[in-house]
Amino acid sequence: MKIRILSFAVLSLVLFTGISSGQTFNSDKLDSLLSLLAEKNKAMGSLAISENGNIIYARAIGYRLLNPQQKLPSDTKTKYRIGSISKMFTATLVFQLIEEDKLSLSTTLDQFFPSIPNAKSVTIGNMLNHRSGIHSFTNDSDYLKWMTEPRTHDEMIHIISGSKPEFEPDSKAEYSNSNFVLLGYIVEKACNKPYPELLAERICSKIGLNDTYYGGKADAGKNESYSFSYVQGWEQQPETDMSIPHGAGSVISTPSDLVKFIEALFAGRLISQASLDKMKTITDGYGMGIFQFPFEDKKVYGHSGGIDGFSALLCYLPDENLSVAYCSNGAEYSINDIMIGALSIYFKLPYSLPVFTTYSVNQEDLDQYLGVYSSAQIPLKVTFTRNNGQLFAQATGQPSFPLEPTKKDVFKFEKAGVVITFSPEKHEFLLEQGGGKFTFTRDE
Repeated sequence: MKIRILSFAVLSLVLFTGISSGQTFNSDKLDSLLSLLAEKNKAMGSLAISENGNIIYARAIGYRLLNPQQKLPSDTKTKYRIGSISKMFTATLVFQLIEEDKLSLSTTLDQFFPSIPNAKSVTIGNMLNHRSGIHSFTNDSDYLKWMTEPRTHDEMIHIISGSKPEFEPDSKAEYSNSNFVLLGYIVEKACNKPYPELLAERICSKIGLNDTYYGGKADAGKNESYSFSYVQGWEQQPETDMSIPHGAGSVISTPSDLVKFIEALFAGRLISQASLDKMKTITDGYGMGIFQFPFEDKKVYGHSGGIDGFSALLCYLPDENLSVAYCSNGAEYSINDIMIGALSIYFKLPYSLPVFTTYSVNQEDLDQYLGVYSSAQIPLKVTFTRNNGQLFAQATGQPSFPLEPTKKDVFKFEKAGVVITFSPEKHEFLLEQGGGKFTFTRDE
């Protein structure tokens, strides 16, 4: 179990509800949900819903730039870093090259980067569906120390080459951002062009994505968004240098462009149906640059993304020809729950707006929780500190995050679905996340 705060990681989307017609959905209720989240400082971002190729709902909340000197509101044209949704674009480029006989799923990594461990047996297909065993550099404990610094391709290859494999190629599956950084480099080598040009020529210009491109340093003057985390107010987050995630997470876009992209992908305008079928083939939970989420008896395809304080989720329901995209630059409320709310409202399902309650604690109350805790169940230590009257938690090798009190001895970090219940008299706490329960005891 890992509390992920910053990564290009997968977010689960599990929706257990019945389905009814989505025509003339209650847009006022969806407005109420987004307004509530904005009012309570739970979210900043933008949502788009497209039905049969037509956008029927689009709205942005919050700010693209927010500091004591400036407040620039976001709008539906504001662009966000989309993190790992970039992998869908990279996978699309790879399959285009496969169709042109410039690559194949069985092409081995040693033809491009022989220094990578197991390069002779790792294939393009293995990297696409995360069966390569290549270690993900974003899991390294020192990653947060250098993520804001530019890195050349050679430097990134050296970093990736220096890690031991997680497992033998094709023996199992495990998500790795290194896979898609390498795939982005391979696409460049196969075409002798830089990734930004290939993205523009082969995808964006082809289907009219005017607000999608390879990102750089954020520029609010170009209607690009900075990202924020809420700690007694929205605070701007550091920016990953976009030379690092490359094909794994360097694309910026808007929800309106993202729904257009996934519709074009499924309509055969970017790759063939045969290639799309390979992308959609799920093995041990992973497709080739795409994921499948359950929605009652329906299938939802798409991807999630997270980088810095940005998070995003793109979904497509082929039977309804329905696309939904949400991009966030400030997420103190689960984007998965926002998507559940949007889809529930669209399909006219029973849905109640979230209720946000507050509970006051004083500094003396917080002091009894401070310290370092460890668990016999998982190899993870959690340190609790206090700053300006707020409790913070920090898991081993990860940044600290604020905890919100909900009742006596109970705190939550809603963004990651974490609930922490302290037992001060036992010097323990119970961590609940994703259905798991883990007991931690304070170190003496």
